Amino acid sequence: MTAVASLQTFAPSRPESVSPADLLALAKSRTTDDRQRLLLGIAALCDSTPAGAEVSPVLTEIFLTLARQAEHDIRKSLAESLAGAEWAPLALVNMLALDEIEIARPIIANSPLLKDHDLIRILVEATVEHHIEVARRPMLSGAVADAIIDAAEPATMTALASNRTAEISESGLGRLVEQSRRVAALRAPLTRHPRLNDVLARELYGLVGQALRQAIGERFRVDDAYLAKAIETAVISVGPGRIPVPATPQPTHSEREEMERRLVAKLQSAGQLRPGFLIRAIREKRLSLFEHSLAALGGFSIAQIRAAVSRPSPQALFLACSAVGIDRAVFPAVLDEIRKLTNGLPGWGGEWGMAGGSQADAAREFRAMVADVAA
Repeated sequence: MTAVASLQTFAPSRPESVSPADLLALAKSRTTDDRQRLLLGIAALCDSTPAGAEVSPVLTEIFLTLARQAEHDIRKSLAESLAGAEWAPLALVNMLALDEIEIARPIIANSPLLKDHDLIRILVEATVEHHIEVARRPMLSGAVADAIIDAAEPATMTALASNRTAEISESGLGRLVEQSRRVAALRAPLTRHPRLNDVLARELYGLVGQALRQAIGERFRVDDAYLAKAIETAVISVGPGRIPVPATPQPTHSEREEMERRLVAKLQSAGQLRPGFLIRAIREKRLSLFEHSLAALGGFSIAQIRAAVSRPSPQALFLACSAVGIDRAVFPAVLDEIRKLTNGLPGWGGEWGMAGGSQADAAREFRAMVADVAA
């Protein structure tokens, strides 16, 4: 009897009538009927798995085969079925979490199997829509919240500020209030945040409109007379007929450098700093983040990397990229993006290529080439 025939009379109330071998055969099939039977069998098997039980290797193979080959709607249904499962194969859960956002959303929001390093990986490798879902995840840990704040992406920080259950530290909340100077969308959720204290409330009070000031005033003691006097003084100082516009200063160069350094250090400590992050950074035109990431991943100093970027030839930069695993075929595109940000540096002189055959050889050649740069 074929796998399809064996499931003709299958019903969800009788999961024991389905053999794993039959489900695996259906998982490899491309017909619509077989896909429908497979979903029915998977759902029944999920329902019948005892709490705390481990999934068999065969069932794991079924799930991974399904996730790699199945159509969008089937992967979406599978993600919804497994979102709350404690026994699901971790490899499958991580695969679905990095899938299209409609598929990934229930997994990111609810899966108990996703740990901090898994969530940080999503922040590194997936889209902004995925990042927002991570920021909304209930009971988000302080480590992941800090990683979100380090990245300083406005939409993701706003989602984090709206997450009442996230474990945001006092220092992290202070950094969000500081970011609200340039990201206006942060101000409303921060005024309602349960961890907002008197000091941060007073700082936020001067940045928000009248309605939000009233909300802050209902929770905290803010000296309205003192603040009104400060505003009046500011109005007089700019002269008659002019209404001062609240300043929204961008982070200084040194502040941005420190934020990027912290983000790279956090990713590296979590084992999530990979060559793909460097490529993403340069595609987003974040040269400084690319340089810090390349230095950390290769064990180089930031001065050495910046010296390589400014050299008359791309040879040194190529060696540094090779030493961290950036493929030779990818390097020309990376180089082109860097030159767009540096007025054509590194220069066009000489040929570039790797004399040695390994990443370690490339690292040694790179250090020898920039040996004149102080570490």
